[in-house]
Amino acid sequence: MTGQDTTGTVYIGHSELSSSDEALTLRLANRHGLITGATGTGKTVSLQILAEGFSAAGVPVFCSDIKGDLSGLGIAGTPKDFLTARAEKIGFADDYRMEAFPVIFWDLFGEQGHPVRTTVSEIGPLLLARLLDLNETQEGVLTIVFQLADDEGLLLLDLKDLRAMLALVGERASELSKTYGNVSPASVGAIQRRLLVLERQGATHFFGEPALDIRDFMRKAHDGRGMINILAADKLMMAPQLYSIFLLWMLSELFEELPEIGDPDKPQLVFFFDEAHLLFKDAPKALLERIEQVVRLIRSKGVGVYFVTQNPADVPETVLSQLGNRIQHALRAFTPRDQRAVRAAAETFRPNPDLDTEQVITELGVGEALVSTLEGKGVPSMVQRTLIRPPSSRLGPATESERRNLIQTSPAFGLYDRVRDRTSAFEILAERSAEKLRQEEAQQEREEKATSNRTRSGFELPKFGSSGRKTTRKSSVPTTRKRSSRTDSALDTGMKAIARTLGSSLGKALVRGILGSIKRGF
Repeated sequence: MTGQDTTGTVYIGHSELSSSDEALTLRLANRHGLITGATGTGKTVSLQILAEGFSAAGVPVFCSDIKGDLSGLGIAGTPKDFLTARAEKIGFADDYRMEAFPVIFWDLFGEQGHPVRTTVSEIGPLLLARLLDLNETQEGVLTIVFQLADDEGLLLLDLKDLRAMLALVGERASELSKTYGNVSPASVGAIQRRLLVLERQGATHFFGEPALDIRDFMRKAHDGRGMINILAADKLMMAPQLYSIFLLWMLSELFEELPEIGDPDKPQLVFFFDEAHLLFKDAPKALLERIEQVVRLIRSKGVGVYFVTQNPADVPETVLSQLGNRIQHALRAFTPRDQRAVRAAAETFRPNPDLDTEQVITELGVGEALVSTLEGKGVPSMVQRTLIRPPSSRLGPATESERRNLIQTSPAFGLYDRVRDRTSAFEILAERSAEKLRQEEAQQEREEKATSNRTRSGFELPKFGSSGRKTTRKSSVPTTRKRSSRTDSALDTGMKAIARTLGSSLGKALVRGILGSIKRGF
């Protein structure tokens, strides 16, 4: 039942209580979904078997690989006793076989897959402000930077372009404030500092060209199966803001690029967002509204979005209400807070009179889950306790050599591996600065040349404090007399100062007597 799309569904597993198979209807797969559960309860395997099912049905898949386990999708699984036992227990043994699926590896850092890049302009000020964790005032200044770049025809492709524009805005702050609104130098400085932090996290690799063509995520293999795009996210998780913004940018690009197609027989692309809580944590209201809008409207583009996280409470209610297909693995209730989370998770399902959902959530074993999918006209099915089917691909990561071989034989090989750096804001502004410097140097050179020409022609500007006339006549006063005159003058000055200090007529007479005696001595 797994390998081929014969029923228009993706097989999930079997419910012993109702003796029925649980499957996800392809026609309703674009109504989005949610996979939740505590660490180690089997969320990754559920994601893996859904990716296999969608690929077999000819639906391309994108998923982020946090721990490296999903890389095993590209390698055929190895028969193991516990996998075979599970297949037999759920009546799946006849259809169960080991097989590899067509995969393309991607990596923002270009280390474990093809590089993924976009331009600063395509990210836009709203997402970039979220990425830089800016306040409202700083976000306003960043918006002015983007607007000025548009108005002056300056391309913002990479981070050095953005740095150059920030420097320009800082220099022209008073001028720009009259046209675009207040530009605070302090805000410009704050953005530059945040940008430096972002660069140190490796964001330089993400911004630039060639920018990713989002349609490369929607390829099919030669046999008609959908390609499974796997983003290496183990290193990216060290920069959670960059991770969440990248995935949100992808959704936004899909929303803007794809045409409206209504509800197709099967999705054009299914998008798995692992560690989904990172997208919503501390997100400003404007960003949450953007996420809600994209999730609500993107289904009409034929895209299904599946969030993977530990607890349904990690997802805002406005988004949670859009997620029709649910797989809930075990939650633990060790504290009052955990118990409230279990109760809230149970309330998100359509009740089953034969099942105490709240109690079962805490009793589920590894590879078990509560499953509810959309059926008929989009109505959720009653929740069922389900044994999840075993995967056909490897249960675990691909080796380094296996990954390298898959990268080199990928249809995306060579498309994005070499960076292209064309003329943009940085180069244009650098050329403007160089031209201004050349003009200033040329002006200075002309002034120095004019001064030199005047000197050679015998004309020299008078020195400060002189009459401008020169004289060669020697003084007729002997040198000795000159010294004497200078000495007399010095004595007169000193004695007059003493007289002023004494301030009496007697003092003055005494000084005059002393002065006269000294003069007669000369």
